[in-house]
Amino acid sequence: MFNGICSGLSDITRLSDAKSRSISAENFGGEKGKAGMATEGFGANAARELGQGWKVSPAIFVKPGEERTIADIDGMGAIKHIWMTEGSPRPRLLIIRIYWEGNEYPSVECPLGDFFATADTSVHNTLTSIPVCVNPRRGLNSYWEMPFRKHCRITIQNLWSNDIVLFYQVDYVLTTIPEDCAYFHAQFRRVNPVSYKDVYTILDGVKGKGQYVGTYMYWGVNNNGWWGEGEIKFYLDGDKEFPTICGTGTEDYFCGAFDFDVGNKYIEFNSPYAGLSYVSKQDGCYKANQRFSLYRWHITDPIYFAEDLKITIQALGWRSEGRYLPLQDDISSVAYWYQTLPSEQFPKLPDINGLEII
Repeated sequence: MFNGICSGLSDITRLSDAKSRSISAENFGGEKGKAGMATEGFGANAARELGQGWKVSPAIFVKPGEERTIADIDGMGAIKHIWMTEGSPRPRLLIIRIYWEGNEYPSVECPLGDFFATADTSVHNTLTSIPVCVNPRRGLNSYWEMPFRKHCRITIQNLWSNDIVLFYQVDYVLTTIPEDCAYFHAQFRRVNPVSYKDVYTILDGVKGKGQYVGTYMYWGVNNNGWWGEGEIKFYLDGDKEFPTICGTGTEDYFCGAFDFDVGNKYIEFNSPYAGLSYVSKQDGCYKANQRFSLYRWHITDPIYFAEDLKITIQALGWRSEGRYLPLQDDISSVAYWYQTLPSEQFPKLPDINGLEII
């Protein structure tokens, strides 16, 4: 019998014994037949004349400094979809963490917007791709499948000084998980600015067996001119000085070409597997202080590793006389991959000032 994992159009007709469940502020535990029962909550005043069952608890408050568990699931199954939205004017000060199998440290740790490939959630841009969609207005959606065998816990931490209102829904199935299913990971990094002649590290310290499945980058340029000559490099299974995979340029890795430039203008695009989803609006295509939001999903071309993985990208522009210029840009990223457990503990997140977008 089909277990409901990796479902898509090719499997949509198949019967399954998987059990569909959903966690939200209307059903904190995801129990069968227990949704919409709230008698108090965020919408209680609006529903005061209607009573139980009438949108009494569609959202929660997360207090300053609080890390709140929004999903705590026992058993074997897989997360199929996560939807969230919030109204904080301080992007990056909400952190999502996901823990597998009771681990003390998370396998996912990212600012909320970056996890959904939209670093600056105060900007109302949209993104349409296979595993991530951002819809009007700040409708954050993840379709990354995330299997687990015993336990899953998802938390949201509020680093802001005010309460935030969080609307959320975590859709999952309880089902059997094959032995060869790996665990989803996502790690955030930021360097501001990159030191002269240093490369930016997207991911390092990964140990285990798995596959790399995606990159999101939010890139702020500090020089005039084209900024994307740098190569991305994948160091696999013991590679030292030189990698096994080396790209040809930043826009090439994100599946574009020739500076994303048509008529001296950056062209934004969203496609199933890659996109330049946002360009900050500055005067002139090649002026400094612009920011770029880019994604690349390795869904049909995952990068497999058996022992370890490291990924770097060069920040590289142009100086006079046709010479490369190592850039000192503001670069942040989210790396997405699947691997066996146990995985290594992530580097510590930047502090509030190190996260904030100014």
